[in-house]
Amino acid sequence: MKKLLLSLFFICISLVGFSQTPITASIAYQGYDETQGYLGQGEYQIFMDNTDNVLDKPIILVDGFDPNDTRDIAGMYALLNFNGNNIADQLRAEGFDFVLLNFPTYTRASDQVTVNGGADYIQRNAMVLAELINQINNQKTGNEELVVIGPSMGGLVSRYALSYMEQNNMAHQTRLFVSWDTPHKGANMPISLQYLLNYFAESQNNQGLKDAIASTTNSPASKEMLIDHYLAHLQNGSTYLQDPALLLPAGAPNFRNAFQAELDALGFPQQTRNISISNGSAVGTMTGSPGIEVLNNTFNVPNVPLTTVEIALHFTPAANQTNEVSKSITRVFGIPQDSFSANSKSFSYTDGVDSAPGGKQDIQALLSAGAQGNQLLTDILNAITQSEFCFIPTISAMAITNENNWYANIDIPNTHTTAFDAWYIPNTNELHVTPTQANIDFLLPEIRNQVASLSDSVLNKKYRLKSNPIANELVILLDESFKYPKIEISIYGINGQHLLQKTFANATDNINIPVQLENGIYFLEIKDNQNVFTKKIIVNP
Repeated sequence: MKKLLLSLFFICISLVGFSQTPITASIAYQGYDETQGYLGQGEYQIFMDNTDNVLDKPIILVDGFDPNDTRDIAGMYALLNFNGNNIADQLRAEGFDFVLLNFPTYTRASDQVTVNGGADYIQRNAMVLAELINQINNQKTGNEELVVIGPSMGGLVSRYALSYMEQNNMAHQTRLFVSWDTPHKGANMPISLQYLLNYFAESQNNQGLKDAIASTTNSPASKEMLIDHYLAHLQNGSTYLQDPALLLPAGAPNFRNAFQAELDALGFPQQTRNISISNGSAVGTMTGSPGIEVLNNTFNVPNVPLTTVEIALHFTPAANQTNEVSKSITRVFGIPQDSFSANSKSFSYTDGVDSAPGGKQDIQALLSAGAQGNQLLTDILNAITQSEFCFIPTISAMAITNENNWYANIDIPNTHTTAFDAWYIPNTNELHVTPTQANIDFLLPEIRNQVASLSDSVLNKKYRLKSNPIANELVILLDESFKYPKIEISIYGINGQHLLQKTFANATDNINIPVQLENGIYFLEIKDNQNVFTKKIIVNP
């Protein structure tokens, strides 16, 4: 904790001399529950490079879901910390400029309504980004095109803005769009937890908890993204009782389906190179298991003598199964006084999403700040036995269009289809938007614009494969007219797993690498002091 505080301190010190600038969209957006359109607002900060201090190679980082603006611009910058360094600092030392766009809480001048910018409509925030892109393009020196990085919901904001600009003849001058664990097919919050928190808020008329739900789970952005939302399951006329006929996963009424249809119709930007980083597994690795018990405990109700509450929570069940996901029984002197339960059913073609492969989130970490001052909620969080859950399913992060089983192994391009030009997917499930050595090694050459195809004429001369398909040996033929001070050779599986890495210094002869791989398609990466080259190879012993 001390190292983290010191890191944040030095990051804040590094921000001195840069000012935050408010920005207002020039295009209004009317939400699904609004009677007119409104202009979104944001704030941005420019961090110049450390080489010439000229805005000439801009990278825009777009904030993700952040209700109540708990993550300011300094917090956004800290998200890029990795291995004792900061990716933004590293790229600024190479001449890149970073522009961080935040969506704060603000008061709308037209009607004095307070807007929770970090959880507002994705489309409205996209119009703020479109305005920023225009402004940065007008401010920059030279003709360098932009890089736009969208972590989490920021990827949806970025995708929407870039696609909208293209379809409305607005030049975004962007060469690379980076989607980082973005919910292109929806996000997940365990429905059991949604039911329980809403039950406590409504049955006890707990205004503090109601306000917290309104700004998070019931915010426009949440209702647009969440695959399963408790509002889709309530009885008519009740604010918390479940309709027993509405058990299958469903998004928030009038929000979720409308947003997904709008996003799908808009598509992806066509004038950019689109790449994706997933923090979820490519090979079906689960977080927990379908129907697993998350919590089963009895708690004393603070300041209410002889009163207890029994709570049981479970993940959503296996395919075509139904289970009780949320239960609460309040007892006074051991006698039941109030009870609540809710069930969930999974579709026949997939297990419930809670335990699916995907970028993980932690229930305790997610709710701990909001639990401060609420002893019962704190006790509940401390008793949870399965805290991690699937937050962004892998097929959502990869925008897979022809798969509805959340647990499927990702096989692009043989089985699955994606709009991305390149991607990185690990074999294990990682915490949502977590930098790792592997995904940073994938990302940095893309940002540096070092990625090229082995079909390029220079590469055909510099590196040639003796054969493709290969058998038990990969042979790379080098051209003596080039110097090779350092070459890194890697082979990746079709799902992104890193299978082999070899480094050669001052190579003067052909490179021979024994391989023991099963028949199939793989990606070869050749990285030298100037470029990173990739090629699809076939192993056929």
